Amino acid sequence: NLLLVKPKDNLRYGYRLWADRNSGLLLRADVLSEHNEIVESSAFSDVAIDVSPQPDSVLQPMKRLEGYRILRPVLTSTQLEIEGWAMSSLVPGFRQVSCVQRPMDGNGVVDKTAVEQPVLQTIYSDGLTYVSVFIEPFNPQRHTRPLVASVGATQTMMRQHGDWWVTVVGDVPAPTLRQFARRLERKK
Repeated sequence: NLLLVKPKDNLRYGYRLWADRNSGLLLRADVLSEHNEIVESSAFSDVAIDVSPQPDSVLQPMKRLEGYRILRPVLTSTQLEIEGWAMSSLVPGFRQVSCVQRPMDGNGVVDKTAVEQPVLQTIYSDGLTYVSVFIEPFNPQRHTRPLVASVGATQTMMRQHGDWWVTVVGDVPAPTLRQFARRLERKK
C-alpha cells in the first residue's frame, strides 16, 4: 500500500510511505519537498515478513559496548518562561512538548570537569516531526558566525541572539526554522 501525506502549508515536508498490505510494516519512507522532490529516503534492503520474532538478533549487538563511551547527561525539567524566554507565538501546527536544561560543551559532548552554564533545550512537535531549540550563552571563541546547514531532511540554523547563541534543528524546511528563531524572545 502507498500512502501520500501532503502538508497543508510550506512549514513542513510531505511523506510518501509504502507499507506491506498484510502486516502494515513500513517498507519505505520518502520525505518530499514542496515540489515533491525526494529530500530523504529510507527503506529496507532486505526484509522477511511472517517469520518468528528473533529479538536477540537485534538486542545482542546493542549490548556489546566495548570501545564506546556511555554518556548519561542529567536533564533538568524546566519551562522556557522560568528561564527568561518565550515564543511570541507558536509556529502554526506546532506545540511545545518538552523543555530541559542539559550540560553540553561546544561539541555536544557532556564535560563533567567543566563548570559551565547548562544549555536550554525546548522541543516542539506537530505530531509527525520535531524541532529543537537550543539556547546557550554566546561564546565568541565557539560561536564564530551564523550558519544554515542541511543534511537530508534535517535542517540546522545557528545565530546570535543578543548575549545568547541559538541553534534550531529539525526535519522541516529552513523557513520553518527561521520562524522559530524569529519568534524567540528574551524576557529577562
